[in-house]
Amino acid sequence: MTAKPDPKAPAPEADAAAQEAPAPAKAPSALAAWIPAICAILLAPAASLAVAQFVLIPRLEKKLAAAPAAPAAAAAEAPEAPAAPKAAPDAKPGATANSYEFTNVVVNLSGTMGTRYLKTSFTVTGSDAALKELFETQKPRLTDVTLNVLSVLSLAELEEPGAKNLIRDKLVASYNQALGHHVVEQVYFSDFLIQ
Repeated sequence: MTAKPDPKAPAPEADAAAQEAPAPAKAPSALAAWIPAICAILLAPAASLAVAQFVLIPRLEKKLAAAPAAPAAAAAEAPEAPAAPKAAPDAKPGATANSYEFTNVVVNLSGTMGTRYLKTSFTVTGSDAALKELFETQKPRLTDVTLNVLSVLSLAELEEPGAKNLIRDKLVASYNQALGHHVVEQVYFSDFLIQ
């Protein structure tokens, strides 16, 4: 009698195939799948800061440094302008009767929950010879106008190119509206600090 093959025993061909087949690959862990996303989230702010600090800001500083040189050269070639009105003897140097100086105006910036602020000093000028006297008599009202214009500014607005020019325009328009007629022509910043 011939021996019957055991149905439970593996066939020799299947046994050889099992030995030659590679072991199944292990599935990657859940943490390993998230590593690229975590790296991107952590490295994106650092890369943005580096680009701003080492590329954008130096370029902006070069442009700003070159900009004042052009008006100075044009002023040297232009004919001499009439002399500005003389300041009162007790006034600060550079102050005239048709200018008024706001010093150390400090406001919290909008949207920063009181953690960031703007400190600025500026001079308001106009063609009216009595501008200084007008601003001194209306000081509380015009200080309130100043604080209202500056305190609605956000940090993002202040970081945009040309922000100071927009602030100048807003201040000039607000002062003229508060005074009821066109008195103020320009605002010149002497201090502009964002903390």
